[in-house]
This record gives sequence, structure tokens and C-alpha cells, in this order.
Amino acid sequence: MTRVGLVAKSDAAGAGDALDRLIQWLGRRGLPVVLEKETAGLAPAAALPTALKSDLAGQVDLLIVLGGDGTLLSMARAVGGLAVPILGVNLGDLGFLTATTLDEMLPAVEAALAGRMAIDERMLLSARLVRGGTAVGEYVALNDVVITKSAMSRIINLKVSVEGGHATAYRADGLIVSTPTGSTAYCLSAGGPILFPTMDAIVLVPIASHTLTNRPIVLPATQRIEVTLMTDQEVMLTIDGQVGIPLRERDVVEIEKAAARVRLVRFPRTDFFSVLRTKLKWGER
Repeated sequence: MTRVGLVAKSDAAGAGDALDRLIQWLGRRGLPVVLEKETAGLAPAAALPTALKSDLAGQVDLLIVLGGDGTLLSMARAVGGLAVPILGVNLGDLGFLTATTLDEMLPAVEAALAGRMAIDERMLLSARLVRGGTAVGEYVALNDVVITKSAMSRIINLKVSVEGGHATAYRADGLIVSTPTGSTAYCLSAGGPILFPTMDAIVLVPIASHTLTNRPIVLPATQRIEVTLMTDQEVMLTIDGQVGIPLRERDVVEIEKAAARVRLVRFPRTDFFSVLRTKLKWGER
């Protein structure tokens, strides 16, 4: 029997009503449901089992995320290597990852349970922070790993190596290291290319580079990247725009393709180009 995990953005408009509809629909079909602990606050009368976000994926066979792309990004990192499929239902505005609309929610869940939905496998990035030769943090990103100066800092200097060999140096406000999934996020707004999301590739996009010849570059996902901070000022390492770690001069961020992949559920008719046309009005102007 399929066990379903439910996660909702608690402050999203309509989240409580959508969650209630979904719980009742699953209950009528006798399907076991586990609520993410904070999500359970939206349905106090449901009296369902709960789990921390970090533990939820290990207890279910399908995850349904109600919210925006940020909610799904957070859950995708929590899934790790468990390969539990995620169905994202968009309660926000844009929703590249949560491409299913609220009106489509119940038909999508029914199709997913019946095995009629497509599943896209997306690569993740693994980032390791090395300080003084010792690893002090390890992170996973679905969208991007970003090194950026604080609001009051000057231009920062970064040294980039690829597969152990010197590649380039950046004098810029920062650097985005993105997956194909993240190519339509911060990467796009900084002038990066759009990549087909199921590709295995890594994009390097400087942020406001002081050197005009520093352009975005796409690398094979097999390449290992090392970014060394050469500046003594306030600089942050951010993971999917949600986890922030202060960096120090001479810190090294090692980035490579993660072993795990994220599995996103979608309608077969909702291909990447239809999402681009809908969300970005791609090709219309």
C-alpha cells in the first residue's frame, strides 16, 4: 500500500484548504498519510502521524508538496538518496518545480498513484566547505551553490579550478554554480543560459563580473570544481538560497555532481517547453 507524505507551506494562501481536501481524498481511499510536523499545524483535527522534515521521506512512498518552488527545494534536499518521488502543487506565483496547479492536484495524485505520471530525474550538486585543509560542512543543492558578497562589501576575488587545474579568476560580486534545474532560477536572472533540466551539466555564472570576458560557461557534470575565496571581507556561501554559511579568506568550496538524484512527478503533457512558455512567456516577446 502506498504511504503518502504531505508537506505544505504553512503561510501560503489556500494551503489549509488544499491540505484538508487532499487528506479527505486520500482517507476515502484508505491510503496511509504522514504529515510533516509543521504542516500538521494546518490540520489539527486530522489526527494523523507526523514526522520531522528530515525523517519524512524515509517513512513514505510518495511526497506531495503544497507551496512554491522554495518549499519543494527544501524537501528535495531532505529526501537525499532515498529516491522518493515528489509531486509539487503550486500555491505561489511562478512555480517551475511545482508545475501542477491547484485545480490539477487531485487528478495528478490519482494519476501518480496509478503510475500514469512521468518522473523526471534531476541531478543534485554536492558542496563541501574546506577550511585550513579540513572539511567543516557538506551540503546538497538542487538549484545552485552561490558565493556572494554582503550588501556593503566590495568586489570579491575568487579563484576557480576545474579537475585540479586552474580555470579562471573572477573579480565580481559573486559566483553561481548551478544545476540544469537551477538554470531558470538565480542563474537566469544573472544572465546564464537555460539548460534542459534532466541534463547532467554544471553552469558557472559570475555575478556582475568586473571583467567583461568572464561569461557563463557550461561544464560536464563529471567535472569537479574548486572555488577559493581570495578576499578578506564578508562573503556568504548559500545553498538553494535557503542555507547560508559565512566564508573566510582562503576557504575552498568543492563542488561536484552528487550521487543522489531527485525524482519529480509531472503530467506527461507538461513538458519543459510548455512550462517555459507558461511561466516565462518564452518566445512571445
